Amino acid sequence: MRVSRLYTPVTLNSGKVIALDDEASHYIRTVLRLRKDTNLILFNGNGCEYCCRVADVTRKAVMIAIGERIDRSVESPLTVTLGLSISRGDRMDMSVQKAVELGVNVITPLLTERCVVQLTDDKKQQRLTHWQKIVQHAAEQSGRTYLPPLKPIQKLDSWLPAQNGLKVFLDPYATTSLSELQPENLHVTLLAGPEGGFSSAEREMAKAAGFIPVRLGARILRTETASLAALAAVQMLWGDFGL
Repeated sequence: MRVSRLYTPVTLNSGKVIALDDEASHYIRTVLRLRKDTNLILFNGNGCEYCCRVADVTRKAVMIAIGERIDRSVESPLTVTLGLSISRGDRMDMSVQKAVELGVNVITPLLTERCVVQLTDDKKQQRLTHWQKIVQHAAEQSGRTYLPPLKPIQKLDSWLPAQNGLKVFLDPYATTSLSELQPENLHVTLLAGPEGGFSSAEREMAKAAGFIPVRLGARILRTETASLAALAAVQMLWGDFGL
């Protein structure tokens, strides 16, 4: 029987009994319908997980008994930073979700010239909260014990100068392939464009900041495909896909 695995932001210590927050309690009580004495796994993003047991389930609270700590990491030796131009609805959701599954270490949503999504300050916070939940659930599903940070939304021109490692941006008109490059200190920064692609000015801005234009084969990929294909490629070349 599959053991449920959940993220919680609280401190976890073996031998303690904790009350889960309202959201996690609702999920266990109503969605998973776990009963008292059911086993589950909890992690809080600090690199380990805990074998736990449902101590009590009531309408007011779900109590969890924290058991053995397990130090387990499924992280790649390659550190990957992703600058992800914001796309519409499900496309962005899928890009964030699969990036976490593919081992990304940091995600920053970016506003670019051809972004079709326009966000007010209130909407920005709503979308960040929504994407953060996607990061959390993807980490739960994929067995990660670290929660990749989701950075605040930035404009491309403010994000570019702060990046390091091997810096590449995905460009269907480039002549360089990933296999011709080598990451610095096993750190790659990927920049993925919006649905309309980067403007000429943005391409020049990225190159001026030290980003190398790279193509992924002869075909033009959709925005939600390009970032995931690039993540899989760098994990195969320098990460844990080739292990």
